[in-house]
This record gives sequence, C-alpha cells and structure tokens, in this order.
Amino acid sequence: MKTFEYDILSFPMTRKTSLADMQASLNAKGAKGWEVVSISSSEFANVGHTVFLKRETTATGSPA
Repeated sequence: MKTFEYDILSFPMTRKTSLADMQASLNAKGAKGWEVVSISSSEFANVGHTVFLKRETTATGSPA
C-alpha cells in the first residue's frame, strides 16, 4: 500500500513576497519529491496563499 507524508507552506500577502519567490520555493520542494495537491488563497486579513503538498514514502516512512 502506498503511504504519503504531507507538508503545508504559507505565503502571506505582503509586498515582500512575490510570485517569483513562491515559484522558487515550490520548485525547491518539487526537486525533493513534493507535489502540490491544493492551494487556498484569501484576500481577507492578509492570509495570502496556503499550499498543501504530499510525497510518497517507503514502508519505513522515508521519502520514496
């Protein structure tokens, strides 16, 4: 049976956080086997973007 581990990244809506920074972070995670499964965005209260990722693990819990 396949097993997965999950990670959550937050990108607040600030002038300091650009789409290029978000892309660089996601590319770095992708290089380590992480896959984006969902993104939630909110313009209210400067919540910004929340990204949910997963990657497959081996039977011992290590990344596949």
